[in-house]
Amino acid sequence: MRASRLLSLLLLLQTRGRMTAADLSAELEVSIRTVYRDMEALSSAGVPIYADRGPAGGYQLLDGYRTKLTGLTEAEASSLFLAGLPGPAADLGLAELAAAAELKLLAALPPGPRSQAARMRERFLLDVPGWHRGAEDVPFLAEVAAAVWEQRPLRLTYRRWGPAEVRRDVLPYGLVLKGGSWYLAAECDGSMRTYRVARILTLAGLPGRFERGEFDLPAFWERFSAEFAARLYTGTARIRLAPGGEGLLAYTIGEERAAPALALAEPDPDRPGWTVLEIPVEGLNGARWTLLRMGALIEVLGPADLRAMMAEAALGMAEMYR
Repeated sequence: MRASRLLSLLLLLQTRGRMTAADLSAELEVSIRTVYRDMEALSSAGVPIYADRGPAGGYQLLDGYRTKLTGLTEAEASSLFLAGLPGPAADLGLAELAAAAELKLLAALPPGPRSQAARMRERFLLDVPGWHRGAEDVPFLAEVAAAVWEQRPLRLTYRRWGPAEVRRDVLPYGLVLKGGSWYLAAECDGSMRTYRVARILTLAGLPGRFERGEFDLPAFWERFSAEFAARLYTGTARIRLAPGGEGLLAYTIGEERAAPALALAEPDPDRPGWTVLEIPVEGLNGARWTLLRMGALIEVLGPADLRAMMAEAALGMAEMYR
């Protein structure tokens, strides 16, 4: 256990440069005292580590020092090949580079891990786009990715929801692949925004470079996703749910919204086995088309406008199929 931790500590310093004891403690999930002891052990073993004191201090390897203790276990080698996504790599213009890197990695592995990695690649496939939707056309993705990497500003024409088109000058900070769609995280007019790359109509590079700073892409995307969901589901609907309808409800509105609602469901005094609960909805029109997918497994009790819209749709369908 300690040997593995010492190797992880050494590789962290090699890949990230100077790190404080507090940073190493948080990364390795050990106490700062343990970090101090591990540093002494590495130094005693001849690893050239030096420490700088002060607010900007920390531990660092001697410039130019590289360790060759980077061997992969069979499980690590297996999981690594699950990260190889041919589709997104091709979208980014990196298909040949990714294939070459995979080939070199396979050649560098010992026979055991190499065989395990090959079996993993043969038996597992990651297909990013969801069902009932093909891969989006993203003709400007490679150029956007290059601008993200080189920290170069962009001018783009963008198609928003509906027919509106806008022109924006942006500083591209990162790309996110979500559900088969690429999104650009970029600064525009002093604030961070997201742009669906498939909706970029024209693209041109602008002169100069910008400083990216300490932007944390995963943290930004997590915050954006939560805020987007909060903006999207602004209303609630009170429904009566038939016995056994919990699974279809979770499929229809999403597990993350159905689970809290079902946990607060109450038995319906008028219909044995049925329950009454409140669910988040996008709005009246969105809720109508979403809840119609539930058929006779639900009855909308409120708001009154939504109940009337559901009744109108049901009567129209009944008349059509009469």
